[in-house]
Amino acid sequence: MGARLVMAGIVLVASPRRYFGFKTMFASILIIAFSLVLLVYWFRYSCILLLRNYEVPAASSQSIAQNRFNVAEVQERLRTEQVLDPLHASLQRDYQVLTYLIEHASGLGLQEFEDRLLVIDYKVMQSWYRITKIAAPDQARNALVEMASVLSILVGKIDQRAGVSSEA
Repeated sequence: MGARLVMAGIVLVASPRRYFGFKTMFASILIIAFSLVLLVYWFRYSCILLLRNYEVPAASSQSIAQNRFNVAEVQERLRTEQVLDPLHASLQRDYQVLTYLIEHASGLGLQEFEDRLLVIDYKVMQSWYRITKIAAPDQARNALVEMASVLSILVGKIDQRAGVSSEA
């Protein structure tokens, strides 16, 4: 009989702890999920602000670097062309050339936090393009437009740094 009372006591004592642990775990998961949502919102808002800030200077620079990249041509063709895969391939080629220049040319690296955010945004939009190109072509086109804007800004910055370092 003593063993039965001990077992009943353990069950009664353990039950509130299990319930308290569930509430704590649920609250932690809710806080983490809310924090992730806010992080994604902050990232998208920051990228949109960066693209709006640098849109005019990047579009106005007509330089040698702008002529060697296909970004301006892709931006024009995005308005009219229906087939998006060749435009995506062209942007990918420009991105590969740009990353090669950044990695191998002295003084042309992306040291600023904003530049790194733009590179991450390019990669996110590239994934978004792959996800939406069949199901939602308009979303895929918007992703390509944003990718082209990011490349245009980064090419303009690299060109500006190359011009400054060549003058020095």
